[in-house]
Amino acid sequence: MSICMVCCLGLGFGLCVELGASTVVFSAEVARADASASLSSDLAPVTIESDTHLFTVEHDGSLVEDDDTTLRIDTAAGVDAAAQRYVWFNKDIERILALSAESIDPQGGVHRVGAEAIRDVQEPRAAGAPTFEDGVLRSVIFPGIEPGWREHLTFRKARKASRPDLFQYFATPAREPVLEQRLIFDLPADLPLYADARGYVARTPVTQNGRTRYEFDYRHGPFAPIEQGAVGYENEGDRLMVTTVPSFAAFAERYREDAVDPSAGDPAVVELARSLTRDAPDDWTKAERLYDWTRTNIRYVALFLGETAAKPHRVADILRNRYGDCKDHVALFGALLAAVGIRSEPALIHLGSVYALPSVPGYGAGAINHVIVWLPSLGRFADTTAGGGTAFGFLPPNVMDRPALLVDEGMLARTPATQASAREVRLALEIGEDGDARYSYRVEDEGFPAELERNVFRRATRAGMAQIAQERLRETGLRGMSSIETGDTSATSGPFWVALTGTLEHVLWTDGVTAMPALSSFAGGIASHVRSWLTLPVRTQSYVCIGGTFVEQSTTTLPRDVTLVYTPSDLTIEAPPIRYRSRYVFDPASRVVQVTRRLEANFGKQVCSPSEFEAMRSALVRVERDASAQIIVKAHPDRAALGAP
Repeated sequence: MSICMVCCLGLGFGLCVELGASTVVFSAEVARADASASLSSDLAPVTIESDTHLFTVEHDGSLVEDDDTTLRIDTAAGVDAAAQRYVWFNKDIERILALSAESIDPQGGVHRVGAEAIRDVQEPRAAGAPTFEDGVLRSVIFPGIEPGWREHLTFRKARKASRPDLFQYFATPAREPVLEQRLIFDLPADLPLYADARGYVARTPVTQNGRTRYEFDYRHGPFAPIEQGAVGYENEGDRLMVTTVPSFAAFAERYREDAVDPSAGDPAVVELARSLTRDAPDDWTKAERLYDWTRTNIRYVALFLGETAAKPHRVADILRNRYGDCKDHVALFGALLAAVGIRSEPALIHLGSVYALPSVPGYGAGAINHVIVWLPSLGRFADTTAGGGTAFGFLPPNVMDRPALLVDEGMLARTPATQASAREVRLALEIGEDGDARYSYRVEDEGFPAELERNVFRRATRAGMAQIAQERLRETGLRGMSSIETGDTSATSGPFWVALTGTLEHVLWTDGVTAMPALSSFAGGIASHVRSWLTLPVRTQSYVCIGGTFVEQSTTTLPRDVTLVYTPSDLTIEAPPIRYRSRYVFDPASRVVQVTRRLEANFGKQVCSPSEFEAMRSALVRVERDASAQIIVKAHPDRAALGAP
């Protein structure tokens, strides 16, 4: 990895890059480079005035990287973002040969960074995991930084020989204005570079003295803000992926070769697998038990694939240490499966909000950065790094609906676009003559949200559970007291329920007219989901859309001395992918108002376009209005004379 940590660990400027891979020979797709007017940054915190990265690559996989960057600090926020910068390196295979830094005041005065302001610190995500302590941040603290000052940083970093003929690099802008940036790749002439470029403008490669020099230029004015809920910028925005790996099949082969591990058949691994599955009736149950054991017993060290060596640690060591990153989880889970005769293979994927890979293979923040397991005989992907939050047979949403490179087959597949998700709610309110109410509330989740909810309570203390109950009341705009019960938190699959009981204050007022919410759920129900989908009135960027089925029913018992003035009208909406129905019934004899609502949102995918949002927005607005509807009641005019409170 190159200077990815300079921007990705707390700076928010410059070029966010990682050693990665790409494919498709040098006819890189080049989208326009937005060098639009007013590159004064329009008061962006930081402006990149000049930025050059030169990579000199050798056949044995060794390389030297020379970086030279000048930033202008434009605002106080820019001071906070850039006064301290970091250069990431792997201490086992990389050395920083030279580094110099200086602050430049508005009058041109140079203030050099002294040795006392440059120090190495441990990469924080690997804390407590000794086998991952190779990642180091060289911290550079600039003196005298204020708006209008500049920072100049240069460094040279050398990487030892790794695999022959292997180089890969991923770059994406960190969304600060760029006046001038150049990426230069100098390789042996017989080692071709493959690229996928969008927004980065390729110059004609130049070959001389047995080497070829590839150059890309980048300029960009102020970036439009990322809309709430939008997919990752790399999905549709500028990016550059370069690699010497010619195809995804070749990339998969390299990973497969690195993953070979004689310790996978270690007796301790085999005995563990067999002891966990001894009475399992079928392969699904065996795989489920091994999955549950791995996700709950092997601590996940959250380092993205490509930030460290792509070769997993030895399975025997992972089992002994009880921790590992994604590739270690895959190695151990795969070995356990193999010990009981279930075939599996690694599946290389992007973890996050990017739903498409570059056309050439490689590791990177917007490319391949994670690995999960594919079980062909069961037709399922599995990700044990999701911890306690995903039951076997389901996936966490951040690996759904995207390309996955199957390592053994050397081909691209795709993870499921949708999976089962349902929530059923029952709410009962009994309002007293003082306007307060007693309530009982029960919600049951099925499908992938069930284990997410179960995990919340599995990890919560008793006090924490009470706090969750209070927060869910407050999010609904209610105030009161509650006690909470849940389903079995030791289970690892199946539906999960949460029940709240308690009292609510001032549900209606004892004098005059009260507009009461026609509740059918507390936080997390139909109203909450629809409001989240309608966060923005207009969308210009593709966004994440995860649907589901929601069924809610409530009963509200009114006091004898109030009159029901108004209930909402029933509503039916058939506007695929949105289907909604509500019904409101009042029984004068029992004085019960019954509210029933059902919402089905079947998007069929995880990414929706701005035009799709616009097409469904009116239906969602109608659902939101109905889910927020009110019941109007009026206190009896002779209430005081009757002695009521």
